[in-house]
Amino acid sequence: MAAVSKSGVSGTALLTNATVPACLIAGTTADDPGALLRMDLGVADGRLTAMGPAGSLPRRDDVPVFYLDGGLVLPTLVDLHTHLDKGHIWPRKPNPDGLFQSALTAVGEDRVANWSAEDVRARMEFALKCAFAHGTSAIRTHIDSLPPQDSISWPVFEEVRSDWAGRIDLQAVCLFGIDRLMTDDAYLPSITRTVSAAGGIMGAVTYMVPDLDRHLESVFRAAMENGLDLDFHVDETLDPTAVTLRHIAETALRLGFEGRIVCGHCCSLSVHAQDEADRTLDLLAQAGIAVVSLPMCNLYLQDRGAGRTPRRRGITLLHEMRARGIPVAVASDNTRDPFYAYGDLDLVEVFTQATRIGHLDHPTGDWVSCITTTPADLMSVPHCRLAEGRSADMILFAARNWNELLSRPGGPREVLRKGRTIDATLPDYRELDHLVTLK
Repeated sequence: MAAVSKSGVSGTALLTNATVPACLIAGTTADDPGALLRMDLGVADGRLTAMGPAGSLPRRDDVPVFYLDGGLVLPTLVDLHTHLDKGHIWPRKPNPDGLFQSALTAVGEDRVANWSAEDVRARMEFALKCAFAHGTSAIRTHIDSLPPQDSISWPVFEEVRSDWAGRIDLQAVCLFGIDRLMTDDAYLPSITRTVSAAGGIMGAVTYMVPDLDRHLESVFRAAMENGLDLDFHVDETLDPTAVTLRHIAETALRLGFEGRIVCGHCCSLSVHAQDEADRTLDLLAQAGIAVVSLPMCNLYLQDRGAGRTPRRRGITLLHEMRARGIPVAVASDNTRDPFYAYGDLDLVEVFTQATRIGHLDHPTGDWVSCITTTPADLMSVPHCRLAEGRSADMILFAARNWNELLSRPGGPREVLRKGRTIDATLPDYRELDHLVTLK
């Protein structure tokens, strides 16, 4: 990637004439949170030490000056919903037809055949190298957690989390179909112990199964008894009868759940009748539930059929949620696996595609919060706001405004961590070639 600062920043610098979104400045009093402000930023010993209007910060002979010429500056980014354990299996296990059920089958077969600790760790490491180079500093991943995979992947995750501390903050959510609770009474206590021991988050894939409310209550109570937050895969379908999102909100309100709840996908909401959608949205707002949309993966899978053009795309009701004060984020989801054949854990690409797909523009305003402040708050990580005294973890772009960035998301950017330009060379896919031949 081209260096925006030309020679690179090395811990202490004055960045002049930068363009900064007002909504990403801690404690901003700007009348318009979507405003783009011309500013100077002072960096010393790896921290952001001063901020002010362009031309206002004094220059010193011993501090290098980098003229950004109006280039956008963002804090590092937060990816709220990923699948690091699935990533990059596409070369050895592609989806034969792009359908959701085929993805389930392919991943299941590959998991049984190949997901050793060595395999999972290698693919996680590769994915994190990509995310780090693109400017991401916090990631939440869902972990396939059916036995015996839970005993392999969770220890690997804990090792990787430790190894990456200080570069990317990592969180993990257990992932299992809620129908498991219909036949296996011992599973929920077991996975709850695993999640608790790892400092993780409870989760499940929810769909319309018999006794749904009873099973949801079991998951909620397991989380409540162990002080865990919740993160669900919800209604990843275009079936208008899929209403587990409403059931989750009703369960949260009935039980008085006090932790954080994030619901991902929520595709069926896009095909609900207006009164049903409004009812669900009002309950989400009342329960304080956040929603993360995965637009690239959902477009890949939803309404797919051989020889026909898709009509319905499955993106959930982001504008209507925001209007009710429901926290909303967008995230990467799967990368190069049977659920999504593409992707590189680049949140600038995700934000660009989400803007185009979901019409997060006219004005773009403060929608960038979907990959910054909102997921950071939901993960309780101290990133994604520019504030004096904080670590100078930032992304410098050549693009000067949203139109330039969203028109050329792969354009020049420079990632600073602790005020230093990182080596943003992306890992070569050849690093994974030794995994393709595993059987």
